[in-house]
Amino acid sequence: MLLHRTPAAEPTPARPPVVWEDSPCPLCGRTDEAIVLEAQDPVPADGDGLLFAVVRCEHCGLTYTNPRPTPKTIGRFYPADYHPHRRPRKMEQSRPPRPLWARVFGRPCNERRGVLPWHGRGRLLDFGCGGGVFLKRMADQGWQVTGLDAAVGVVRRVQEELGLKALVGSLPHPDLQPCSFDVITMWHSLEHVHRPLAILREAFQLLAPGGKLVVATPNIESLPFYWFGSSWFGLDLPRHLTHFTPKTLRAMLETAGFRPGPVRMLRHGDWLRSSAKLAGARRGGGWAKLLRWKPAAKAVAWGCYATGMSDCIMVVAERPE
Repeated sequence: MLLHRTPAAEPTPARPPVVWEDSPCPLCGRTDEAIVLEAQDPVPADGDGLLFAVVRCEHCGLTYTNPRPTPKTIGRFYPADYHPHRRPRKMEQSRPPRPLWARVFGRPCNERRGVLPWHGRGRLLDFGCGGGVFLKRMADQGWQVTGLDAAVGVVRRVQEELGLKALVGSLPHPDLQPCSFDVITMWHSLEHVHRPLAILREAFQLLAPGGKLVVATPNIESLPFYWFGSSWFGLDLPRHLTHFTPKTLRAMLETAGFRPGPVRMLRHGDWLRSSAKLAGARRGGGWAKLLRWKPAAKAVAWGCYATGMSDCIMVVAERPE
């Protein structure tokens, strides 16, 4: 697979060179692939002008970015102000916390009933904790929380500004012991890792028998992806390395030993607006302009949810006892 560069782009000498690798399928390990599309980085560093290829495994159907930057050099593509790494807004203690489900996914809070025992008595690991908003909210509800993130500066802020336990790195981690958590959450982090199946297997070992894993990822088998294609906000190339569908997410969880529950669709009106802005910047039509309007984006997000083709999905999986 060739990596293309637009004619006007030049390498940036001040930045370390990127090392590229060809990857077999992250799920089945095969190398039979077919190209799906090529797209640019929506937040390019210094106007890189690179095009990244997204391919689909012809054996198991998993979609992934290939070729891709190596683990040691992909950090070049994470800008200093990358949104999930930003410092969270000050949380007021005098007001009841707004439901995380409603804030992040725009869903009615009662739709999370029965997903997890949100009573606040348990040990929780947030893999890819980012700025620590979710970690802080769960800690305030009484959970024993631990955050894990590869970004050193982000982890330091969680430790110093929020006063919470957070570790630098990925899985496996020497400071985390088997069967030491009741819940592990992966809010839009699994698609960022080079070896998602290995990460899930490590998470399986960290959970106590009967423990739950919550995974939320973009859904490349969604109406917004079909509409926007290379402008779809959920691609986020090259930071997103694996592009899941409901079928492939469940398959990967099962391969890792989990017992996954049903795939849940999650509304994300802001993603539609972001996709519309990207499409508009790339000469999108009137439909892209319409979806930049918040009420229209919310209405269309409801439609995608109702048809089971939202651009964001979630699965709660259990480690069998």
